[in-house]
Amino acid sequence: MNNSDNGISGPSHLEMYTEPILNPNKLDSFEWRRRIVSTLGNAKFKIQYYGALHSEWNTLIVGTEFAPQKIVLVDINNQEEILLFDACKHGYNALLCDKYTQEQLAARMTDQLYQDQWGNDSFEIIISVYYQINFEEEFSEEIDVNGDVELINGQKISLEMLKRNAYDCIQIWGINKDGKKIEIISEELA
Repeated sequence: MNNSDNGISGPSHLEMYTEPILNPNKLDSFEWRRRIVSTLGNAKFKIQYYGALHSEWNTLIVGTEFAPQKIVLVDINNQEEILLFDACKHGYNALLCDKYTQEQLAARMTDQLYQDQWGNDSFEIIISVYYQINFEEEFSEEIDVNGDVELINGQKISLEMLKRNAYDCIQIWGINKDGKKIEIISEELA
């Protein structure tokens, strides 16, 4: 049976919260796509976020003038919280290019509840991240003797962890109770 397990490892912070998708539609060879599940296997979540809704595409959560967006999922059965995406910590630019102040990092409370245009506030979540960067080529001179690369914040991580977490694009969809798919995040990150 065809599924979305195409050999790409995906973001390390989501490792225990995903499952492959059976028969994915148009899965790219450089795409990691999964369904989010809680540690108990539940797949329905409320979406809490810091950010704003895009002025033109009003289903999309975007950053504010103060700081980038942050998305937390809350399992509707047991209230388990999963940090799905934090644009200050996840993706190529957050790891390698953009610096944020402690105030920006700390002041982004995920206290807004996401609702679709029909008033639904619980969703099944599908996430795709894309890996189109040749890290060996781009970072050949930055890899130290231990095989690590220094991030913008001064922390060092292995090249393999960098490859998993410095993805260049992310898309997140919510599927409401009626089976309607709503795009919640669509962001270039490099």
